[in-house]
Amino acid sequence: MFQHHLLLIYRNFKKYKSSFFINLVGLTAGLTCALLIYLWVNDELSMDKFQAKGNQLYQVMENETTDAGVKTTDNTAGLLGETLLKEMPEVEDAVMVSPAYWIAFSKLSVKNNTGIKGGGLFAGKNFFKIFSYPLISGNISQVLNSKNSIAISERMAMKLFHSTDVLGKEIKWENSDMKNENHALISGVFKDIPASSSTRFDFVVSMDLLMVPESGLRAWTNHGPNTFIVLKKDAVPETFSAKIKHFMKSKGVDRRDLFIRSYSDSYLYDKYENGQQVGGRIEYVKLFSLIAVFILIIACVNFMNLATARASVRMKEVGIKKVMGASRRSLIMQYMGESLFLTFLSLFISLLFVELLLPQFNEITGKNLSLHFELKLVLALTGITIFTGIISGSYPALYLSGFNPAAALKGKLSHTAGALWTRQGLVIFQFTLSVILIVSVLVVYKQIEFVQHAQVGYQKDNVLYIEAEGKLKNNAGSFITEVRNIPGVINASSMDKRFIGDVKGTIGDFNWEGRDPKQVIYFQFAGINSGLIETMGMEMTQGRSFSGKFGADSTKVIMNEAGIKIMGLKNPVGKIFTLWGKELQIVGVMKDVHFESLHEVVKPMFFTYNAKNTNRIMIKIKAGQEKEVIAAVGQLYKDFNSGAHLEYKFLDQDFQEQYVAENRVSLLSRYFALLAVVISCLGLFGLASFTAQRKLKEIGVRKVLGASEWGIIYSLSRDFIKPVLLAILIALPLSYVVTRHWLDTFAYRIDLQLWYFAGAGFLALLVSWLTVSVQAIKAGMKNPVACLRDE
Repeated sequence: MFQHHLLLIYRNFKKYKSSFFINLVGLTAGLTCALLIYLWVNDELSMDKFQAKGNQLYQVMENETTDAGVKTTDNTAGLLGETLLKEMPEVEDAVMVSPAYWIAFSKLSVKNNTGIKGGGLFAGKNFFKIFSYPLISGNISQVLNSKNSIAISERMAMKLFHSTDVLGKEIKWENSDMKNENHALISGVFKDIPASSSTRFDFVVSMDLLMVPESGLRAWTNHGPNTFIVLKKDAVPETFSAKIKHFMKSKGVDRRDLFIRSYSDSYLYDKYENGQQVGGRIEYVKLFSLIAVFILIIACVNFMNLATARASVRMKEVGIKKVMGASRRSLIMQYMGESLFLTFLSLFISLLFVELLLPQFNEITGKNLSLHFELKLVLALTGITIFTGIISGSYPALYLSGFNPAAALKGKLSHTAGALWTRQGLVIFQFTLSVILIVSVLVVYKQIEFVQHAQVGYQKDNVLYIEAEGKLKNNAGSFITEVRNIPGVINASSMDKRFIGDVKGTIGDFNWEGRDPKQVIYFQFAGINSGLIETMGMEMTQGRSFSGKFGADSTKVIMNEAGIKIMGLKNPVGKIFTLWGKELQIVGVMKDVHFESLHEVVKPMFFTYNAKNTNRIMIKIKAGQEKEVIAAVGQLYKDFNSGAHLEYKFLDQDFQEQYVAENRVSLLSRYFALLAVVISCLGLFGLASFTAQRKLKEIGVRKVLGASEWGIIYSLSRDFIKPVLLAILIALPLSYVVTRHWLDTFAYRIDLQLWYFAGAGFLALLVSWLTVSVQAIKAGMKNPVACLRDE
């Protein structure tokens, strides 16, 4: 019986080559898309799931209440972890870890080595006990016990020593934010961080370096480090989270409520609004999963439509089989078998395409995905394929097997309105999804274009920056003076942190005349050198910027417009701003600048003069002279920092990195939208071809009776264009809701224009009309004699 079904499947595929080819191409494209997305989604969902204590591992978060709303942060008080461990019986272990950006750009070196850049962490003694980063060498309970101990990655050990047998060896590490070089002894070597970890680092040093008695990190009013805890197995996370909500009040700190989130959720669920979790990267996981399902369904619809359209051709086959005693169940199994066979054939072809496309897909997504046929992937592939096969074949199998045998043998198949509307409904469904994708692609593209060309308050082009390291730290001022004399350099200056995405914030201790004592304001702040505002092309709306011409600018402060607005000052220049017990005079107001991405609103901010501690040197270069300037700066860098090699980065690279996820979504959505349209049009082409073939005699008669060729073309095209028009009408309001929701993730965004929707609808209509008209014109131009002779 099985061989018989295989033979029938082969004969039917051979007999209906065009339908077979269209279905094969559509299903292969749909499965290729689905498999690529599956690999990406699976990688995203597996992030941080390798932690052995993952079910008990939580991060302590803070909700900070200000006049502008609730700000959620993962920065906590330095003493929080050890205090929770002492005072809360539910806590089994706790550790304090610095955010990655604290020492993200550090240099590690040994004797006779110029140094290697790497990212690091400050961490508590039990870091390696809590987190599953296995040690190749070293004692897990002692590796960070000493202030001068350091644990390095396997990769870093091989680069510095060409060996992992390095315990006890001395290493030097430095960072732009650290005043002095740090000499440490290697106390551990850990395996390279797995790709499924959202945290990347090359070395870990003891938090004891920072937690000295006089450190501000020991004050409950300050916050900065991340706190991670391991709950006991019998602890209820929700109950514990509620229990510690007002814990900070018991330490004399108001307005800062605590809660916990699962460590494994931090990667995907990282977005909060007004104290509530509202998504994050999980939104893109859901989006692309939905796109994969949509494209698969679009491909399945082609199979359904073509199979039901050809029902009249196969009705005698059904009638004979029923007369011969075939049950409806056996017929269903046969037609489902055809669908599943075709789907599995498509799967094997799609696996070849996935293997070919993976390098490009990895480049787009920034991942290192590969096809490894472990049990999970095999089950997923089988499940996706069977799902696709069943969806594709279910309706045709039920439809074909339901024919009345007598009517089928007579060739009197009743073309019911239900069957016709089913086919048109499937076409409507296909093109509705396609139009939604087209609109989405257009809106994402326009928003990314808006972001990249928006007025952010500074000039990001042709600006390179370097980290002041080694001997240069103490001579940054002289270095900047020399850089300004290099031909092609417009200006140069410095600041105390990276220009984009590295600004700190505080809600106290500051004051000014007329301030409401109940007012709680979150201020960002940065220390800058004279000339930075001019170098970066930032604008002053009132007063002046910092300058050596005015003497002691260390007692002055510059505010941004957002800060002045929330402070309620009408004539701010000359007024006193008390900061951390020190009176500073406001000498200028700067136009608002986006130091963060356009997802965030511009926050109140102040700038202090801090030339001695500004170790990020910004250099503005004339367009077209970048190569010559970089060479000259490199030589000057060696003169100031003998033996060191210049490492630099352009500011516009940092700007683009803020929108990596959006750029990937934009590019991928273009490919997926194009694929959806192509698959939909393939189905429409197949239907038009079959319909034209079935109506050849009708066309011949009408032409003999005087019908014009264009009249026949219009008549054939009209029936297919109607469902596409209806699909467009359904899709446009749905696409508005979808794109509006995505745009709401940006604080600054484009307005949805009518032409986005009209253009998408027109494009879908044009493509579908061209697809149908090819067959309509071919049929309309045919000789009527040939039409009448055709069977």
